[in-house]
Amino acid sequence: MNPVLFAFGLTVFAGLSTGIGSALAFFTKKTNTKFLSASLGFSAGVMIYVSFVEIFVKAKESLVDVLGLKTGSWITVLSFFGGIFLIAIIDKLVPSFENPHNVQTIEAVDNADSKDIENKNSLKRMGLMSALAIAIHNFPEGLATFTAALKDPTLGIPIAVAVAIHNIPEGIAVSIPLYYATGNKRKAFYYSFASGLSEPLGALVGYLLLSSFFNDLTFGILFGMVAGIMVYISLDELLPAAQKYGEHHISIYGLILGMIVMSLSLLLFI
Repeated sequence: MNPVLFAFGLTVFAGLSTGIGSALAFFTKKTNTKFLSASLGFSAGVMIYVSFVEIFVKAKESLVDVLGLKTGSWITVLSFFGGIFLIAIIDKLVPSFENPHNVQTIEAVDNADSKDIENKNSLKRMGLMSALAIAIHNFPEGLATFTAALKDPTLGIPIAVAVAIHNIPEGIAVSIPLYYATGNKRKAFYYSFASGLSEPLGALVGYLLLSSFFNDLTFGILFGMVAGIMVYISLDELLPAAQKYGEHHISIYGLILGMIVMSLSLLLFI
């Protein structure tokens, strides 16, 4: 298969998993908080391990080959923190009360009665702003997933799965307030699903802008930024959400399991 199409396909899969979260909210009666907590911790473990053990190392190797040991090492570190800075700025631009990473449960949809909602417009705005916020967050995530898959498909698959798990509760966060406000499951699902489209859009825009510049230097800088973005997402979004959904130790067990699975998957391809 064409590597570009493969990388883009993985990014589409990861982005549209927001629709899975929305579907879960409407077709199941209860949130399995322990499973979701472990899954989010697992996703964080995959991202943290692969960022430090594989992606950062590959970024440094590429940049050292092009720029030499000292300059290449400096650019790797600057790229890493540049990725953190980028996603932190995006996070800062999203108002905290509308941040899409607030914990929501499926029971909230099941028990909702729109007649009891006093301020439907406020809830509708919250849902729409959550969809917009998720779209903004997913844009660099799409570029990160796409870049990793394009550079190394064996890295792209577990990263795409980790990002997909991360996007499921975001889909719930969009669908719940919109369903509260409108009572319309189809509309809530549509906005939740659409918010994930920015992930493949980020991949497409990144590829169109950078494809003519793809070389060891470009990949090294992008890989360094990808590592920073994924570490930030893990520490700022995944682990806090995992602990809010379930017990502290369950999220940590999931994190450790994610690291173990990621390490084994990398060892199998040596």
